[in-house]
Amino acid sequence: MGKELVLASASARRTALLTQMGLTHRQFPVDIDESPRPNETPYDLVMRLAKEKAMAAWQRLQGDEVERVVLASDTLIAFKGKPLGKPVDRDDCFAMLRALSDNEHDVLTAVSVCDVNTQKNVCVCTKVYFAPVTDAQIDAYWATGEPADKAGSYAIQGIGGQFVRKVSGSVSSVIGLPLYETRCLLEEFGMIS
Repeated sequence: MGKELVLASASARRTALLTQMGLTHRQFPVDIDESPRPNETPYDLVMRLAKEKAMAAWQRLQGDEVERVVLASDTLIAFKGKPLGKPVDRDDCFAMLRALSDNEHDVLTAVSVCDVNTQKNVCVCTKVYFAPVTDAQIDAYWATGEPADKAGSYAIQGIGGQFVRKVSGSVSSVIGLPLYETRCLLEEFGMIS
């Protein structure tokens, strides 16, 4: 019997991307404190969160005899050097999408993979260029419910993709898991040949 692959996330997008890669896995979501630390850069924040999620899942799964590899990921939007999280309400969504309108921002996705001996990490930065977005478009988008639980108030793989003019980098990373970099990490752990 081979190693079990565990995804430390409840994300439907991440599990779909792993399935797309042909990887059998199980989801094991973990909750950690995702609050930024004082003076923490978006890069440092996203890397720390991915590492902490992987380690939290690893520690909670200990106690059985199953050989496993845990994969965790975190994605955030960085706009003008500051992280944009999920909107707290409609007004926050409007503020975020108005700021992103006709502008560019970075989407940072960190991936952390660990087993009993090792933890390896990678962070992928992708530039996303938004078209101009009107208040009427933001209002209609908010009414769909999609932006309410999305970092930066949009989902590129959903309705929010209509606002994206151009992507420079990994589209799968913007969705939540950079496929190439994830494959490379999992190869190092013997999960892909």
